[in-house]
Amino acid sequence: MEKNIDQPVIVERTFNAPASKVWKALTDKEEMKKWYFDLSEFKAEKGFVFQFSGGPEDGIQYVHVCEVTEAIPEKKLTYSWRYEGYAGKSYVTFELSGKEDQTSVKLTHTDIDSFPEQPDFARANFAAGWDHILNVSLKEYLEGKK
Repeated sequence: MEKNIDQPVIVERTFNAPASKVWKALTDKEEMKKWYFDLSEFKAEKGFVFQFSGGPEDGIQYVHVCEVTEAIPEKKLTYSWRYEGYAGKSYVTFELSGKEDQTSVKLTHTDIDSFPEQPDFARANFAAGWDHILNVSLKEYLEGKK
């Protein structure tokens, strides 16, 4: 398997929602569970550590351990992303920009190549996952009929 050295996953999308609503979706644990992951706790504060389990439906469920490294309300959220018991650490950044009732979100996931070479940690899986999370789950949550 060939590694893509330092090839970040980048997904961008503009939502028909104000930045305040997008930020709340990204940082409020009650909102997050509706479109992202069900976290027992989350705070958009530098140094806050959170974790959750996830993986292929019929495969290993990995404990994800993350730490907020930057939080600028309604502008930027970054956290580290690693797997308990495995080498490697990556970083996920959500950058928000927009005006009035439209907000663009740029998601960048870097350092994926720091994970062990195994199929579950393949860059293509992260690309497909983030594409679905932003372009389907978050879009439906923010713009769907309530």
